[in-house]
Amino acid sequence: MEVINIAVIGAGVVGLAVAAQMSKECEGVYVFEKNDKIGQETSSHNSGVIHSGIHYPPGTLKAKSCVEGNTMLYGICKKCGIPYKKLGKLTVALEEEEEIKELEHLIRQGKANGVPDLEFLDRDQVKKLEPNVQVEKALYSPSSGILEPDELMNYFHAEARRNDALLATKTEVIKIKKTKDYYELKGTSVGENFTVTARTVINCSGLHSDRTAAMAGLDIDKLGYRLHLCKGDYYRLGGQPPVKMLVYPLPKGGGLGIHLTPDMAGSVRLGPNAYYVDTIDYAVTADEKEFIEDVARFMPLIRQRRIRPDSSGIRPKLQGPRDSFRDFIIKHESDNDLPGLINLIGIESPGLTAAPAIARLVAEIYRNEIV
Repeated sequence: MEVINIAVIGAGVVGLAVAAQMSKECEGVYVFEKNDKIGQETSSHNSGVIHSGIHYPPGTLKAKSCVEGNTMLYGICKKCGIPYKKLGKLTVALEEEEEIKELEHLIRQGKANGVPDLEFLDRDQVKKLEPNVQVEKALYSPSSGILEPDELMNYFHAEARRNDALLATKTEVIKIKKTKDYYELKGTSVGENFTVTARTVINCSGLHSDRTAAMAGLDIDKLGYRLHLCKGDYYRLGGQPPVKMLVYPLPKGGGLGIHLTPDMAGSVRLGPNAYYVDTIDYAVTADEKEFIEDVARFMPLIRQRRIRPDSSGIRPKLQGPRDSFRDFIIKHESDNDLPGLINLIGIESPGLTAAPAIARLVAEIYRNEIV
């Protein structure tokens, strides 16, 4: 039976970043991806926003990895020629006192997280930046931007390949068994059964990461690892773009509210909304009136524009519909009698921004706790 050093399960943006980082430091890194291509689920169904880090409580993994990852991503883009736009972002509040208080909370939180150059803007200052946006106050975060997720995944994949990591697509792990010193992985690869033995397993399987943890023998309900699928639809705005930068309302429900996101081609998407689902389905089902009325609160001219269904994505949230904030789980499971297993569970937004920082953290866990 073949023995490998490190098995990374999942080739989304985080799995690829982990493979690139681990293969820089270790030999024998293999990546198993059940789909035909890399990044076919959460990673390729998002808006490609480079987040600044204002939305996450200080000291959490989401906050730390987002702020660190923001700087790292811009560095990678500049060094390697990955297209990006550092657009800046407005998070807006209307006249309601509660909304302005929430905006003040976000600026305090962002500063505590180390987000640079945050500014509190009044109505006239917002008008100068975005004439079509009509609000009382806004939080301006200049370090927010956009990139093309596929380009970033291709970069991490190329880095992993350069370091002799091997990617196996159409390869699904369906059983994980702990033996004395190793993990026995069984599954199917291009329609054939396979078995491989790995010294270390890194679970980066996104929407399926709770099930992967359960395969290894963990009680995901007792540990709080069970995921909730949260879907978001996008609409695309026709005609001349009405904004130049990212424009967000205050966070709402399971997401960050229906916002305006210019893309790399220059057109603008609206979304996503957020609603919990039981199955993975990428059909756009949201009512366009919901999108128009939500955006019209801060940009009334949207009512005069045409929008059309664009795409959707699904987030692997640890936070259920009635739950408060849940952080990323990035954990070596030695205290659960599974030394050599590192779980990454609930890696939703800001996972794309945080990917290189998460990869660096996983490598640190491996060096300090496994080797």
